Amino acid sequence: MNSYIVMQGDTYQEECAAGILWTPQVDKSGMVPHSWNRMQELKKGDLVFHYVKGFLVAISRVREDFHKGTKPKQADEQGGSEPAFIARTAYRELDVPLSIKGSFQEIEPLLPTKYSAFQEDANGNSGYLYPCNEELAMKFLELISSLNVFTLEMEQLELSMEVIKKTAHNPLLSLIAEAELEIKTKMRRGKEQFRESLLPLWNGECPICGIAIEEVLTATHAKPWKDSSDSERLDPFNGILLCANHASLYSAGYIAFTGGGRLHISSRIPEEDYPVYRLRKNLKVPVSAEHAPYLRWHKRIVFAEPRKVKLMTNQE
Repeated sequence: MNSYIVMQGDTYQEECAAGILWTPQVDKSGMVPHSWNRMQELKKGDLVFHYVKGFLVAISRVREDFHKGTKPKQADEQGGSEPAFIARTAYRELDVPLSIKGSFQEIEPLLPTKYSAFQEDANGNSGYLYPCNEELAMKFLELISSLNVFTLEMEQLELSMEVIKKTAHNPLLSLIAEAELEIKTKMRRGKEQFRESLLPLWNGECPICGIAIEEVLTATHAKPWKDSSDSERLDPFNGILLCANHASLYSAGYIAFTGGGRLHISSRIPEEDYPVYRLRKNLKVPVSAEHAPYLRWHKRIVFAEPRKVKLMTNQE
């Protein structure tokens, strides 16, 4: 199961009533925008979060794989002659919509660098269908649950059996529970597989400090989960086996590696503190050519170097 965010706006009511998602196959210039072309990825069982004017207003489950057809008649005064991508989906509307702006502090760290549904000011991007990585989907489900799942204190239980019965049979809550379980299972299995594939590549030890206690070694992505495709998340070359301390420094962008494996240390760590962090200049770790694209991506996008951050700010 994969997850997506659909940006519907004024089309929401029509599409919800028809139980579909749809886009034209090409735009007026004959091109296929990425957010339309992504419709072809939709498979039966996929999860979709519906965004309308600042809020997530519904969750749906795709009922069957996408198909090519013609523009739905209710959206086409000419009778459905325009070629379209269509997916049938079962909408579950939220009693309490989720404000993206109101929750953006929790959402923003999980947004992908590329093809994010939301801008830095929490407004939605133009386009139709965007990917939603598992970590972001779990956060959405958590936030939606906090607004829509009725919780009871122990002393209220005897007086609220009717509420409990209604809650137990609520289709929205059933969908949330099922989706959470599927996503957690997918992530757990993926991370277990990823870790097992890294252990032999790094001889079961941290290449920076040499710690070889398996229980404290972390399989650390170079290109983070939120930015990776399904295949990249499981690619053993998209990662380094590091001790917990160095894994935290790497994920936070305080250290990075060149495509050839040479260690770079952010200037945010004073040189006199290198021994504290078990870091040393000119350290080179053994990498292969397959590691290089991922290591370069991390160094370019994640590496925390104040000079680069300032440059990006000036360009904005």
